[in-house]
Amino acid sequence: MGHRVNVLFSADTIGARNTELAAEIAALNTERLLVVAVLKGSFVFAADLIRSLHSAGLAPEVEFISLSSYRDGTVSSGAVRIVHDIDSDVAGRDVLLVDDILESGRTLAFAKDLMAARGARKVLTCVLLEKPNKRAVRVDADLVGFRCPDLFVVGYGMDVAHAYRELPFVGVVDVGDDGETKPDQGG
Repeated sequence: MGHRVNVLFSADTIGARNTELAAEIAALNTERLLVVAVLKGSFVFAADLIRSLHSAGLAPEVEFISLSSYRDGTVSSGAVRIVHDIDSDVAGRDVLLVDDILESGRTLAFAKDLMAARGARKVLTCVLLEKPNKRAVRVDADLVGFRCPDLFVVGYGMDVAHAYRELPFVGVVDVGDDGETKPDQGG
């Protein structure tokens, strides 16, 4: 999109936190751990966290679920739907749901209830970012990478209009005084 993105959480900061989160997860003594990444926004975080879990001595199986509470905008519709479901049976297993942002809580609560209803022994949640002042439902993440200010963030898998997912950091698109995004000046 050609706009400047200001770094909120650097790649190095995120990498260090992923290592810490993996150690916290390893300390939970999970059984038959299945990591379920909530797509699309969590794919980069989930991949890095799974590699950190390996370094922490864990060998989880991995699945992907695609859920949506957004239509064509940036505001939740309130209704969560399954776009793509997992293939694995979760009955009797420990499930770790990995998501990018815990904001309204609708998506995470839906996924957590879904896994529990399918017979998961334990359902844990891990989010990269938490915006605690935006909850529409009562749900807390078991593990949180960072508390995030109430800003629209991009990068590290998160997007705006399918742009910026590739950035190795979490950032905020620079907006000018007139409300228009400022074009990137390079550097």
